[in-house]
Amino acid sequence: MSEEILINITPMESRVALVENGVLQELYVERTQKRGIVGNIYKGKVVRVLPGMQAAFVDIGLDRAAFIHASEISTREGAAVEPISALVHEGQALVVQVTKDPIAKKGARLTTHLSIPSRYLVYMPNTSHVGISLKIEDEEERERLKQIVANAMSVEGIVTGGFILRTAAEGVRAEEILADVRYLSRLWEQIAGQMNTAPAPSVIYEDLVLALRTLRDLVSLRTEKIRIDSRESFVRASQFVSELMPELIDHLEHYPGERPVFDLYGVEDEIQKALERKVALKSGGYLILDPAEAMTTIDVNTGAFVGHRTLEETIFKTNLEAATAIARQLRLRNIGGIIIIDFIDMQDEEHRRQVLRTLEKQLERDHAKTNIIGITELGLVQMTRKRTRESLEQILCESCPSCQGRGKLKTPETVCYEIFREILREARAYQAEGYLVLANQKVVDRLLDEESGNVADLESFIGRPIRFQVEINYSQEQYDVVLL
Repeated sequence: MSEEILINITPMESRVALVENGVLQELYVERTQKRGIVGNIYKGKVVRVLPGMQAAFVDIGLDRAAFIHASEISTREGAAVEPISALVHEGQALVVQVTKDPIAKKGARLTTHLSIPSRYLVYMPNTSHVGISLKIEDEEERERLKQIVANAMSVEGIVTGGFILRTAAEGVRAEEILADVRYLSRLWEQIAGQMNTAPAPSVIYEDLVLALRTLRDLVSLRTEKIRIDSRESFVRASQFVSELMPELIDHLEHYPGERPVFDLYGVEDEIQKALERKVALKSGGYLILDPAEAMTTIDVNTGAFVGHRTLEETIFKTNLEAATAIARQLRLRNIGGIIIIDFIDMQDEEHRRQVLRTLEKQLERDHAKTNIIGITELGLVQMTRKRTRESLEQILCESCPSCQGRGKLKTPETVCYEIFREILREARAYQAEGYLVLANQKVVDRLLDEESGNVADLESFIGRPIRFQVEINYSQEQYDVVLL
């Protein structure tokens, strides 16, 4: 499978597209004025302890206080975690790392279990464990990597802290891993020094910008090209790669074309589609994605697909195609949290198993951690996907000011009846010569047409005239009743 990474840089924002076999699979957006803070380390101050929630709020210098649970402070696990009041107190300085960006009205999530990533390793200063990514399955390779890290720690005189070997370390030479160990050791010395001297709240360590994080975290053996459309960013990326991952230097390419690099690969069109509720399947079926605060639901429909054999075969084919499409949409839209999938009901147990297996197989390439819990008695697939950053929709969109994010508007008929009730309230409370209704064009049209008889009856009942005026800037639900 061929893979390319496209990096589009402007002064306002950076965007990264991961393209597999010519199809956009993942998109990352970082606005210059709203950079993500996952991975950043802060010296914060505890501002409130919540014993009932086993948690505390910590001021790290953001608009909203961040949240930390007792389990993210304690070195114990499960039921053995100490009470939060035994771990921290108000006013206490605390060194923390951000694990989740602030999302919607929720503050950032924190941990005191610090970790610093490099190309092949993650350094954890507070543990003595050496772990290996589960995606590296070969036992001989796992043992080789473990021995390399143990030798490197001995050579560098590292007596505290532990490492996790990332998937990218598979097959890598000992010298390259040793270089990573040295880099992380130096970086930790700098961070540790600042931890003692920095005021609270303040930032101690900031993660790399998006373009460089991409090179560190997303590039794999499948990556054939990394195209960057900014000369300045290309030079920075080349320096970064030369120092830390020289094997990638031939994969880097500056894209100088007049046509935007995202247009060249159809990425802009795919971004627009990723903001739509409905996703068309090639067979004629479709998905409906409904993100909500608690969870995201995905409904699978056959649509225009009628198949060529039996109904069960048609349903099975649609569900198989949907499983692949769903895995892509979760990655592309960066949907996290609880996800409920309503596949079309299948009678054949083997068909159900194959659809679930297809979904699992497609999710293996997801960089975010996913967990398929199983199928409920109602036939719904339950799964979770780790949420660390805002979804694509949350970054690019905001709630509709007309419907307040409901996705629905009151009908002109409903608004007309609300206006009638408002006029009745005003007539009972105040003496007036008449009433002027300011409303949206559709509402006024209905008042003067279908509701004209009701308007005449209301005028007769209150003994006052009612006039209407169109306000072009009013939404369908917006109106005012003015006393004359």
